[in-house]
Amino acid sequence: LQLVESGGGLVQPGGSLRLSCAASGDALEDYAIGWFRQAPGKEREGVSCITIDGSIYYADSVKGRFTISRDNAKNTVYLQMNSLKPDDTAVYFCAADLLVGYGNSWSVPGYVAYWGQGTQVTVSS
Repeated sequence: LQLVESGGGLVQPGGSLRLSCAASGDALEDYAIGWFRQAPGKEREGVSCITIDGSIYYADSVKGRFTISRDNAKNTVYLQMNSLKPDDTAVYFCAADLLVGYGNSWSVPGYVAYWGQGTQVTVSS
């Protein structure tokens, strides 16, 4: 399974971006998939996850602002990011085959089997 992110860029505080993650080599619908991010000098952290049965999880820091979705026909997962803040600045990574069903296990980078290369999101005026 290969994952390729797109859609990152520079946006002003309060603005919006939509990240896309296109998969090849296998069907995304067969995996729990999600988004992580890593800011300079910080640990990689889970942002959001959508499971095979459609259950969705968000980090507290993005609840109400970010929305994850999946288009199985396009084999693509999206992250719509609204009301962006400077603290959202990071490299965002698409991830597949997350561990779900054990509390916040979905947000643990060490349990992820597949990673994209990342896309930079910068929120600044």
